Amino acid sequence: MNETQHYVAGMTWGWTGVRGEWASERAGHSLKEMKEKLHVNWVTVAFAAHQDHPQSTVISFEEAPTVTDDEVRWAIGRSKELGLKVCLKPVVNCKDGTWRAHINFFDMDVPCEPKWSDWFAAYTRFILHYAQIAEETGCELFCIGCEMVQTDRREREWRQLIAEVRKVYSGPITYNCDKYQEDHVSWWDAVDIISASGYYPIGEWERQLDRIETVVRRHGKPFFFMEAGCPSREGSQYLPNDWGLQGSPSEEVQERYYEAMFEACEKRGWVGGFMLWDWPAHLYDRGSAALNDDYCLYGKRAEQTVWRYYKNKQTLASADALNDE
Repeated sequence: MNETQHYVAGMTWGWTGVRGEWASERAGHSLKEMKEKLHVNWVTVAFAAHQDHPQSTVISFEEAPTVTDDEVRWAIGRSKELGLKVCLKPVVNCKDGTWRAHINFFDMDVPCEPKWSDWFAAYTRFILHYAQIAEETGCELFCIGCEMVQTDRREREWRQLIAEVRKVYSGPITYNCDKYQEDHVSWWDAVDIISASGYYPIGEWERQLDRIETVVRRHGKPFFFMEAGCPSREGSQYLPNDWGLQGSPSEEVQERYYEAMFEACEKRGWVGGFMLWDWPAHLYDRGSAALNDDYCLYGKRAEQTVWRYYKNKQTLASADALNDE
């Protein structure tokens, strides 16, 4: 995946995956527009299940609001009909609004307190359910977790989970670590591809890529950004991970951010691509794009920036493939 011919020109689709929104004409239109407007060759089908709070050990994924299994299969199938490769990415969120990075427990089991062992048992059941669907539907990649910073230190449990996933899913596995955490995961050797969230301030890309490169070289694994992007909002170029930042809508801010991100990463041959953030199942009206201040690129200036960059990367990939024959 770090070679040009395997470049991930991707987008994350469907977040937050509310039951009943997928498997519809409107969702199908969204996928088609994503393919045409961005020139993507990959899609991450992403959705969330919930636990009540960061110390809960019950993960509810078989009930609303999580999308149904049929909806997940629909999204994968429709993506493949469009000629896209698919990464399936089930995510756990906290119902009380706490970011999943804060899911945490005592390092040692304590009677009458919630335990890592109970949480990982629930999480393993959740992940294996979707790993089986990924196998049945022929997903080209499976993501076992997203930005779960406090869990990253639980090396033994993650290795055990990966071993269980490999019993039911035969494709490559990745873990989406959070920004700034690439050099804090001790079990990269257990996955096939290293991936991370790339929400770095516009002037920080070179420095952060220098740091990430040492991790990628050390492990000798392919790497890509499982998430990256910037809201079309004043100030977001400096805090692209803050979806609640106050500011006026600005297509220019988003456009300049993407240009800077692509320029910095283009110099690093080991960056194998992006699954940009994000493209909803239900799009806003294209004519009102200038009023939308979220991450979605639909109808905005950065849409063309991504289309040009992805088209160029795929043209180069095709040329390299012909030269290799």
